[in-house]
Amino acid sequence: MAFSVFSFRVYPFLAVTHRVDTNVLVVEGWIHRYAARTAVEEFNASAYLRVFSTGGPVNGIGGYINDQNTSASVGVDVLRQSGLSSEFIQMVPSHINGRDRTYSSAVALRRWFRDHNVRVKSINVVTENTHARRTRFLFQKAFGDSITVGIIAARNPDYDPKYWWRCSEGVRDVIDESVAYIYAKFFFYPAEASDLEKTGGPSQATR
Repeated sequence: MAFSVFSFRVYPFLAVTHRVDTNVLVVEGWIHRYAARTAVEEFNASAYLRVFSTGGPVNGIGGYINDQNTSASVGVDVLRQSGLSSEFIQMVPSHINGRDRTYSSAVALRRWFRDHNVRVKSINVVTENTHARRTRFLFQKAFGDSITVGIIAARNPDYDPKYWWRCSEGVRDVIDESVAYIYAKFFFYPAEASDLEKTGGPSQATR
């Protein structure tokens, strides 16, 4: 009985989609092509002004080398290949590698807004299915109360989310992200205070 409840409720809990009113779209740069296509469809269907691709050093290079070797840069390329014009894409790389990559990417975006005098009241973030709840939690922790974070979970087409346990990829997604969300929710304490620094006057008003 307990397993049945877990099986049917855990996926929609993790793969949450909750949009907010905004013209700023954020994409986690490490996502696969199916999620990039979801991001492009989202951009084209709404009144977004720009897409921000975030992410730190790519796996396997031992840390930060340059901005081109980051997930943010990879995300830019995938978005372009998925049909989004370069004029709408802004790369925002993080230099931090390690266990807090999602949070560090959010902090890098927060600093970009501050350094470029862009005032933002809300954002929508596109990520992959079961990563969504953790992404929203960590982005909100990084931005604090002054910015509202919406989330869009891109469905993995390789398995049916209603029967995720029938596919090894679905099992990995759900189990890994369940553990990761519990860690983020109850055991993650960022080294840097998460209060958002006050920004200066906006160069471009965004919601």
